[in-house]
Amino acid sequence: MRTTALTALIIFVIDQLSKWVVVHAFNLRSVGEIDVFPPFLVFRMAWNTGINFGLFSEYAAMLRWGWVALAIVMSIWVMTWVRRESFSRIGMISAGLLVGGALGNAIDRILYGAVADFLNTSCCGFANPYSFNVADIAIFAGAFGLILFTGETQKRT
Repeated sequence: MRTTALTALIIFVIDQLSKWVVVHAFNLRSVGEIDVFPPFLVFRMAWNTGINFGLFSEYAAMLRWGWVALAIVMSIWVMTWVRRESFSRIGMISAGLLVGGALGNAIDRILYGAVADFLNTSCCGFANPYSFNVADIAIFAGAFGLILFTGETQKRT
């Protein structure tokens, strides 16, 4: 349980710190785009009022607090699941990634009314139109890890 909470805290802090630096210190909200290592890494400001890839953005005002509540409920559920089950270390880290990322994006919705996305990567002739953030990476990695590294530990017969 401690591993999950520590991982969640680390991801939350890295996510919020990276967003603060990029949005405020680099002033990406006004500049719009900064070439870091083009096309592989570009800071491109995008305010996501929906969920993945802006899905349901048209309902942003109505769903903003619902997404915050969902992130909190999901985080509590995952932490409860970790406490009740016997997860491997990688399972606990995966849970922490998911929780830290979910809470990082929830704080954005509270502070800004939208999730601050700024990482954009393209490669090999593919121009990626979407931006994402550290929390998004953590959520994806955490969910993937929970799928792979949790569940039934006994052999099936």
